[in-house]
Amino acid sequence: MRRKAVALAAVALVMSLTAGCGSLQSSATEVGGERMTDDRPVRDGGTLTVALNADPDKLDPTLAQTLVGRTVFAGMCEKLYDIDEHGTVIPQLATALPKTSKDGRTVTFGLRKGLKFSDGTKLDAEAAVTSLLRHRDLAGSARATELAPLAGAKATGPYTVELTLKQAYVPLTAVLADRSGMVMSPTALKKYGKNFTNHPSCVGPFKYVERVGGDRIVLAKDPNYYAADQVHLDKVIYKPIPDGNVRLANLRSGDIQVGDQMTPVDVRSALTEPGLQLFNSPSLGYQGIGLNVGNVKGLGQKPGRIDTPLAREPKVREAFELAIDRDLINKVVFQGMFEPACGPVSPESAIAPGVKASVCPERDVAKAKRLLKEAGVKTPVRIELKVSTTPESSRLGQVVQAMTKEAGFAVTLRPTEYATMLEETDSGKYDAFTSGWSGRLDPDGNIASFLQTRGAMNAYGLSDPTIDRLVERGRTEADPDERAKIYAELTHRAQERRGLIYLYRQKNYIVTGKDVAGVRVYGDGLVRVTTAGYAR
Repeated sequence: MRRKAVALAAVALVMSLTAGCGSLQSSATEVGGERMTDDRPVRDGGTLTVALNADPDKLDPTLAQTLVGRTVFAGMCEKLYDIDEHGTVIPQLATALPKTSKDGRTVTFGLRKGLKFSDGTKLDAEAAVTSLLRHRDLAGSARATELAPLAGAKATGPYTVELTLKQAYVPLTAVLADRSGMVMSPTALKKYGKNFTNHPSCVGPFKYVERVGGDRIVLAKDPNYYAADQVHLDKVIYKPIPDGNVRLANLRSGDIQVGDQMTPVDVRSALTEPGLQLFNSPSLGYQGIGLNVGNVKGLGQKPGRIDTPLAREPKVREAFELAIDRDLINKVVFQGMFEPACGPVSPESAIAPGVKASVCPERDVAKAKRLLKEAGVKTPVRIELKVSTTPESSRLGQVVQAMTKEAGFAVTLRPTEYATMLEETDSGKYDAFTSGWSGRLDPDGNIASFLQTRGAMNAYGLSDPTIDRLVERGRTEADPDERAKIYAELTHRAQERRGLIYLYRQKNYIVTGKDVAGVRVYGDGLVRVTTAGYAR
């Protein structure tokens, strides 16, 4: 009875907002233009508490998959390269951008000298090689697909690394500007092995102190950091608080100073608070619904047959998508402050202007019903949709539930804690789930690991030779115009296969107290705290 009441309430909500959607024509511009930095002078000392919308997964760069985990890494694990506020790749632990041979198969880069890991040991070329090969080879590595073109790595000098590639690999520098470019202490890796996640040691402004599951992750200023004199805070504490209303209440009370991934509803409330300020940037990623079309044995395993209408029949998946109204989801669930999306390539990507992706399909309930009839499946088609435990994820699930019901689906919502949902979907224990990705500069980073057969994060069990071939072409093609054509074709093919139904592209909204300065928020969605602190 309760499920029915929820569904009916969601239907009423959808219908009432459809009738009066003119009042919901809000946009991100109403909360101000993009604001990614705060350059006010910062005093030394103090502790900054950052509220995350979920508990991070493993604090091991090789195995980690979550955006909230990347935010923690931003405080303690620097990379060979980083991006700046303009989305440009810049050196971080490396001294300059890589040098590539004419055939594109040999890449060399130098490392900064005098760097130390948080455990006091030095970072050199051998350490970088150890991490790169671990990222590529460790069982269960979420970096394996990103570094699959890497044939070998060696130190050609104390601070010089040479990479040998199986073929030219255009996305490599962008890959090394994320977790694949994080260098871990070989001493800590050898000492702790699989338990490195509880003793992470990298080069960064802060070092790991402790983690209390579900409650906090504590970092302290690292005296070994090469620019320690530019780090102002004594400590940074990351607290998982899934409910945006609770994050906002804690911001108001001063119990936390930074609220990460704030929802549109909470952003609007925050704008009325004189003691709070907003940072926002465009997103490189996407959000949608992942469908289990062949994940029978878990990530990295050979896809198999799943005997459900959703997995078995492409027309059922098409009908499911046609039952959904992206524009209405944006208006109802996200106050019109996100953007409807139907593909993996962000408008912020350099090749986006050349990717002529098809227009998102409009909702067509009549066609959806016709497709279900053609597929010969029994209606209603029953689907369990895993959603995270946040209020906005619940609202999204309720709206999808109500919309698809009209077309002949019976969607049951299964609220699931985020880390648990990752484990269950990775192992193939699901029908559908709310799936998202914070995004990468190069479009390959939004596609290969998810859609390529046996991709490191292909939880959908999707296997398509055309997609595999296009992924490889996109990785080796250097000409921007030709790459754009390849990714346009890739987008179209991904839309046809529907292992992942893309729904919307969010903006990165970060709310802080007005006394917090020095924060950086770029397109990758990370809250950078290296220069953060309290305003003088």
